[in-house]
Amino acid sequence: MILVIDDNEAIRSSLSFMLRRAKHDVEVAASPAEAIEVVRAREPRLILMDMNYSLSTDGDEGLLLLKQVKIFRPAVPVILMTAWGSIELAVKGMRLGAFDFITKPWNNAALMQRIETALELAGKESACEVVPDGFDRCGIVGRSKALADVLATVERVAKTNASVLITGESGTGKELIAEALHRNSRRCGKPFVKVNLGGVSQSLFESEMFGHKRGAFTDASADRVGRFELADGGTIFLDEVGELDMSCQVKLLRVLQDQTFEVLGDSKPRRVDVRVVCATNRDLQEMVREGTFREDLYYRINLIPLHLPPLRERREDIAPLATHFATQYTTQNSLQPVRFAPDALDFLARQHFSGNIRELKNVVERTILINGNGLLQAADFEGQCSAATASADSNTAGLTLDELEINSIKNAMERCGGNMTQVAQTLGISRQALYRRLEKYGLK
Repeated sequence: MILVIDDNEAIRSSLSFMLRRAKHDVEVAASPAEAIEVVRAREPRLILMDMNYSLSTDGDEGLLLLKQVKIFRPAVPVILMTAWGSIELAVKGMRLGAFDFITKPWNNAALMQRIETALELAGKESACEVVPDGFDRCGIVGRSKALADVLATVERVAKTNASVLITGESGTGKELIAEALHRNSRRCGKPFVKVNLGGVSQSLFESEMFGHKRGAFTDASADRVGRFELADGGTIFLDEVGELDMSCQVKLLRVLQDQTFEVLGDSKPRRVDVRVVCATNRDLQEMVREGTFREDLYYRINLIPLHLPPLRERREDIAPLATHFATQYTTQNSLQPVRFAPDALDFLARQHFSGNIRELKNVVERTILINGNGLLQAADFEGQCSAATASADSNTAGLTLDELEINSIKNAMERCGGNMTQVAQTLGISRQALYRRLEKYGLK
C-alpha cells in the first residue's frame, strides 16, 4: 500500500489514479492527524507526503508530521512533495530521513521512476519481514523469522478473548507484544491497563487490583478504583506475574475464574469483562514443580503461550532496531541525524546483549550522545559495549536459568556502578523485584 498525504483533493485524486493504473494499492489522507492514524494502523510500503498544509504556510507542520512518521515507521521510504520556492524545506526533510523529494508540478514518468526505485530498495531491505495487512505492530521493529512467527500468532489470537502468557528474558519487548494483542483486538477502543506485579506488595495487592471503599482500613481516606475495574471492557496486562506470592495468586485466580471481585470494604461482588495478558521472565513450569506457583493459575493464564526469543537468537533484528533507535533518539532530541557504517552494524550484530533490546537501545543512545558525529563506526560502539555484552554465546552454554539470571544481574550491577535504580531499569524489572532476586541468590 502507498499512502498519499495532501490537503488538496485534486492532487490526492490525481496521484491515486496514476498509482492505481500502475497496479498499486493506495490509501489517502487529507491531514497530518488522519495520516498518523493510517501509519499507526498499517505499514505503508511508501509514503508520498506534501510539506505544506492549510494550518501552516512555513512547512513546520509537514516537518513535524515527517518526524512522527519516522518514529512509527522508520524503515518506510518517504517522498516529499513541495513547491519550487520551498526547496530548503525539502532539504530539511531529507535531513530528517526522507528518501527523496519532488517539486510541484511534477512529471508523472519521473515521479513513477522515483517511486519504483524507492520500493525496490525498501523491498531488498525488508525482504525477510512479514507484516500482515492491517496489522498494528505498535512500534515493534524487526525482520527475523522468529519475530515474524510471534507476530503471526498475535494476529491469529488477538481477536479472541483467550488469555495469553508472554515469556522471555527481560528487555525482549513483552510489553509491546501485549499492546499489539490489545490494539489488534475488538477491544482496541477500550482501556489497556498495565500492572507491574513485581512492584505491588502483598499488603496492597487487593487495594491496588480490586479497589477499596473509604474507611476500609486505616489509611483509606477515599474510595479507590482498582485496576481490574479500570480495565473493564478492555485488556489488563499483568507484567512480572511470576513475582506474586501464593496468597496473591489465590486472589488473582478467583477473579480470572469468573470475572468477579469484591472491593475492600464492600461485600457486593462486582463483575468485569477483561481480557487478561500476562508476562514473565521466570520459568513458571519450574515454579509449579517447586510449589511456588499455583498450577491452576498457570493453566488459567497460559491458554495461549507466546515466547519471545532473546536478541542473540534473532540477530537479524539488531540492525533495524539500532537504526530505529537512532532515528527515534535524534528526532526526539533535535539532534543531527546519524548513519551506521557497515562495520558498526556488523559489530553490534556480534554482541551478546544480555539485557536484550533495552540494552541495545541504551548502547545506541549513549554512543550517539558521546560520538554522534554523523557516521557511527564500530570503534564508536566498542567503548559502550561491556565485556559481558561482547561475550560469545558459547560462554553461557550449559548454564541453568538461575545461573544466567545471576550473570545478568552481576553484569548490570557492574555496568551501572551499583546504582540499583539503573540496574532495575536495565534488567526491565522493578526495584522490589530486583531486591527479591538479590536476596534469593545471596547477592550483595
